[in-house]
Amino acid sequence: MHTLTFDSDDLELTEEFLSRAYADMRIGSSTPETGRARISRGDLGPVTVDELDLDFDMSYAVTPLGRICLCVVHEGTIRDHVYPGVEDSFGPGDVVSFAPPTQSYAGRVCRARYNITMLDTDLLTQVAATAGTALTEPVRLTGHRPHSPEAGRRLRDTISYVRDHILADPALAEQPLIASTASQHLAASVLAAFPNTALTDPAAADRRDAHPDMLRRALAYIDDHADQPITVADIAGAAHVTVRALQYAFRRHLDSTPLAYVRRVRLSHAHRDLLAAAPHEGATVTGIAARWGFHHPGRFAALYRETYLRSPGRTLQGG
Repeated sequence: MHTLTFDSDDLELTEEFLSRAYADMRIGSSTPETGRARISRGDLGPVTVDELDLDFDMSYAVTPLGRICLCVVHEGTIRDHVYPGVEDSFGPGDVVSFAPPTQSYAGRVCRARYNITMLDTDLLTQVAATAGTALTEPVRLTGHRPHSPEAGRRLRDTISYVRDHILADPALAEQPLIASTASQHLAASVLAAFPNTALTDPAAADRRDAHPDMLRRALAYIDDHADQPITVADIAGAAHVTVRALQYAFRRHLDSTPLAYVRRVRLSHAHRDLLAAAPHEGATVTGIAARWGFHHPGRFAALYRETYLRSPGRTLQGG
């Protein structure tokens, strides 16, 4: 995991830092006294989560970021935020998409403390049901605000969880399966919160492709790659079908989802590791769970107990 921090009251240095961290931009300040900018970043690869604290009023004009950029305001306001077709202002509790990845934007930060979460554009496509088997149109957000307050709250909670429980623990964030699972979960939360172009209903061709032979190919791929970061799009590609066909096949034949099956396979690997581990050599439930992509110890323990009718700790101790 990579981290990034900045703390300065020099406006020119702040502009240089922001241009490196985001995209080329011009900033200005109407605050008479010297203002301070404090910025920290946690990095999962395809996802970065930043906390910014500006104790002055700062105008900004930013070139296209090339990434999905979400903003959650904690304190203060962001005013006169504009890009083609949108003009809006945001206050405490608001979660918004700053601008499409290919568009410039501008506005004013007014003594605000806020979060910026950025995702690679293809991450949404990897977790969404898209329209073709090969080249497809990338999934796009079609609105800059969530479709409901509840959807916005759930997304804020997901961002907070990634920041406070994964990025806050470097050893956890450096686990490849943890980073992959957390990134996919965040992308799925973004798609659930914002209107977008993802297609979710299977077409006639998808239904034809959802046959047992295809499902066997998908299951074999999952079994062979459970120790690696994989997406729904990876599984669909290995099975030579669309994501929608894959999801339909899992629902029809297994009453499950592809990622739920991945989780089940990884749980079985964690179970085998717990059985084989030696506690006196330093093996822990948390470490084994993290190795297999389970970043929340309590949820792992509950899922394990539901499946194996004992606690993971008891298995580790040979009970």
